[in-house]
Amino acid sequence: MADESENRVRFQALVDKESNKVIFIETDNVDFIDALFSFLTIPMGTIIKLGRNSSHSSTPVKIGCMNNLYSSVETMDGHYFRGEGCKAMLLCPRNGSESLCKHLKLSIDGNGEPKRYFLCPSCISCKLLSHYKDVLCSCGLSMNHEKELIALRESKKIQDGGGVFFKVPTRLIISEGLRVMRPLESFSLFMKLGLSDVNAAEVVTCSLGIAEVLNLLICSLVSKTPLTETLLKHKPAPKSKNENRNCRQTSIDTNVVGDAMKVKLLISKSKKMVCYAEAGEDFVDLLFSFMTLPLGYILKQMSTGDCSNNFKGCIDQLFKSVHDLNEQYLKSNYQKDILLSPRLYPGFCYKNHLLGIKEGPEASYYYAKCPEGLLYYAKIRDNLSSDSPNCSNRPVKESTDMLTTDKYLIPVHFERTGHLRFKDEKSAQGFVKRQTMFTISDSLIIRPISPIYGFSILNELNVPLSDIKEEVVQVGKEEALRLLMASFLGDTALTDTFMMHSTSSDFSFAQA
Repeated sequence: MADESENRVRFQALVDKESNKVIFIETDNVDFIDALFSFLTIPMGTIIKLGRNSSHSSTPVKIGCMNNLYSSVETMDGHYFRGEGCKAMLLCPRNGSESLCKHLKLSIDGNGEPKRYFLCPSCISCKLLSHYKDVLCSCGLSMNHEKELIALRESKKIQDGGGVFFKVPTRLIISEGLRVMRPLESFSLFMKLGLSDVNAAEVVTCSLGIAEVLNLLICSLVSKTPLTETLLKHKPAPKSKNENRNCRQTSIDTNVVGDAMKVKLLISKSKKMVCYAEAGEDFVDLLFSFMTLPLGYILKQMSTGDCSNNFKGCIDQLFKSVHDLNEQYLKSNYQKDILLSPRLYPGFCYKNHLLGIKEGPEASYYYAKCPEGLLYYAKIRDNLSSDSPNCSNRPVKESTDMLTTDKYLIPVHFERTGHLRFKDEKSAQGFVKRQTMFTISDSLIIRPISPIYGFSILNELNVPLSDIKEEVVQVGKEEALRLLMASFLGDTALTDTFMMHSTSSDFSFAQA
């Protein structure tokens, strides 16, 4: 995370005197505007991780069942995963828009953890690269040869063109509920709020840094008043349970792919709820993949149905603002597409991913090695200018090989691999090992299959065995999306996804 002392911005807020709540803020600071919209690109696993470190609350803010999914990955023994890198990529998922977001001045994504690069000893022939140590290469060797990336500094490219997502100058107003609007729309906002007396409001100058940006993200997921809680230090109201979190009339993307899977549900006949499920690795892969999804993808799916009515936060208004903002504010349609349809980081998708989300573009990486007996002196990354790789007066280090994104930095006498590709840490099959069964609670606490764990769930719910009914259901693309929404919005994801109350005294199940 960037240095807090060097990244604070000041702007004015209009505050209602009587309620002491922010009406809206006005800013032309593109660094803050970029940071705000970058929320849409952050993977859910990163949000859960950052939320634990937020000063927003003494206890981590609960986002549906997502916290339980993250904790399940965290506590599960590593030998249940297909490789060491699989667990790491779920706990610390990379941002699919990382190539842009790394230039944010108020960046919260990544928590200061540098990107690392690992190759196997036979990298010249295998041509594979990984961000995670000890992933098995296709040749069977462990990818544990760490290399520093030698590249030209790119920040000047961003600075010359304004912000990361938005042009300079850009002046916008941001309402309490994170609706981003043009200044000309302020009057309609006053009318909507019933604010007719100008003396009822006052202008307050606020200062905001990275800690406040993080709190703003967390608040926006659980509250309708994130600006007041972040800038005026009002604590959010206690979490209230939603009466109905089912998302109906969800539009299914025709590009969603993958084969249906079977899941056994153990249901309480009297309570009409799913107590727990027993499923194989394909269903758990789907659940764990929620950690890698960018927030904007989830909000996009939520916007196609009526789920937003059940959402207690307001981050969905930020997503809607991207749709409504005139193109004169955004740098290009490319930036707009990144915010409206954020993608996975390259290598994070797998073969039977029912949600069908696409991966972002992969950068070009090249590995080169000196002929035997020769050395070369590589200029340290971050000390290179964007003008010439041969500039003088730069720190150097001795090396016999190099990893770079810039082909012309490679000396002519080096042996070159050509374009490296990222090793698929899951071998395109998923996160957990094949032929493995799991027990999944209604709130998505996942454990390797255990009759004792299942019995403890029934005991906690006070459900006798005589009240249990087993049903096997299919999970296809529609159920996968409903499960994603239920996991994001509530704490009874299995019940909300698979149980549909009918007009009779009986109940039915969502079918693929």
